[in-house]
Amino acid sequence: MAKAFKYYMLHKPKGVLSQFTKEHGKKALCDLISVPGDVYPIGRLDEDSEGLLLLSNNKSVNALLLDPANKHWRTYFVQVTGQVTNKALKELEKGMDIAVKGTIHSTLPAKAKKTKQPGYIVNQEVSEKNTSWIKLSLQEGKYHQVRKMTAKVGFPTLRLIRTHVEDLELGNLKEGELKQIDKLMFAKKLHLEL
Repeated sequence: MAKAFKYYMLHKPKGVLSQFTKEHGKKALCDLISVPGDVYPIGRLDEDSEGLLLLSNNKSVNALLLDPANKHWRTYFVQVTGQVTNKALKELEKGMDIAVKGTIHSTLPAKAKKTKQPGYIVNQEVSEKNTSWIKLSLQEGKYHQVRKMTAKVGFPTLRLIRTHVEDLELGNLKEGELKQIDKLMFAKKLHLEL
């Protein structure tokens, strides 16, 4: 009998590792949710980032979604220090060199625009008055890439929320909330053939 694949979306809160094993006393996914033992995150959000995290026991999805050659878009709302300029947005869009684990990486072209804080994002502890929001879409996800890119153009990231992977949207999913998605919807929204 064929294995029954399961697909989930989670609103990962800030301060939680994108893994089920606990490390250094930090919160992990096992502190938030309970899923079958063969279900794992597809990709990662770093501990200080929040938003849409996909999970599945279908290992083929990992390669399909994470390989930049497959050109899957991920969209982030990024709160930065200062009022982001058009010049900075253009630099984010055309790509740049960033250091990733000791190696220089040239980022792929991105989509960037100044935006307002999305209504479904609840304000948190960021108290600086002079901040702005960027909607940034990438087709790759290198280690701390968004933070490195915004810092390089002079607008350090204060808050980072992934809201979309392709057409799958975080929407009104609350922090820590898990939602199972059927295979057809998952494949359609992510433009995958499963």
